Amino acid sequence: MESVALESTGVYWIPVHEVLESRGLEVLLVDTRSLARVPGRTKTDRRDCQWIQRLHRCGLLPGAFRPPEQICMLRTLVRDKGNRVAEQGGLGAAHAEESGADECAGAPGVADLTGATGMALVRAIVKGQRDARELAKLRDPRCRKSEEEIAEQLTGHWREDHLFSLGQALKMYEAIQERIQDYERAILEKLRQMERDECRGAEPPELKNKEKAKAVRKRGEEPLRQALYRVSGADLTSIDGIGVETVQAVTSEYGTDLSRFPGEKQFTSHVLLAPNRPTSGGKPVKKKKRHGSASSRVAAALRMAALSLRHR
Repeated sequence: MESVALESTGVYWIPVHEVLESRGLEVLLVDTRSLARVPGRTKTDRRDCQWIQRLHRCGLLPGAFRPPEQICMLRTLVRDKGNRVAEQGGLGAAHAEESGADECAGAPGVADLTGATGMALVRAIVKGQRDARELAKLRDPRCRKSEEEIAEQLTGHWREDHLFSLGQALKMYEAIQERIQDYERAILEKLRQMERDECRGAEPPELKNKEKAKAVRKRGEEPLRQALYRVSGADLTSIDGIGVETVQAVTSEYGTDLSRFPGEKQFTSHVLLAPNRPTSGGKPVKKKKRHGSASSRVAAALRMAALSLRHR
């Protein structure tokens, strides 16, 4: 197998990297910020290529971390699904405010408009139900508000323009929900293709934490939990605070092989969980955060997992 060193410049290297990798070449992604400061060299693309080739031939380029192609494909699906979930989550509150849903429905008295009770109320209102008591009967048993409290707040003048906008918002919400389900099926299929040979058809052991197992089943995450187990060979959800979504985030960004990192300190630093206080001349300096990177996504997921342990 031949090896190629490729400079990571913006996003232009991505298609080149994918083509070279698909042809069976070992591609080393290089961060050339340090190379640009080498004195005595004229800065041109051709000279840079020659310099990178020479260093790579001598084995002096460590290369940046990039997961295998299958993980990159899984990462794309998981990231896009996350964008759709965020879009759907913001759609409910934003359109309720913009369309005047609070005005025409009198604020249904539920904390989450996209929850079971909130969506049942919105769908009934869009279909034409106006009776407050009949609407209140749609309350989910787990809702903290009683039927009387919800019926009391379900009053309004039901303006035609607000109702029309609410109906359009509901259609958009449900359309995004269909796309999310498509992504979930695609993710499960991709995980199926990545299963370990020794784990095919195997099921993870039952979670010892009964409350956690109940929450996983309630959210419909059991198929994803089993798929992730067959890919990694270990049930990472058995760790306190680590849920199925957290395991999915780490697996889709870094994969299951972390041998590229010499130890946990290097991995912690790469995930941006290590304290970082850059200084220059003895004074602290600001450092730009890498928003939207693999490191920031995994760091956010692990921080949320850690915070969940505080409420136990």
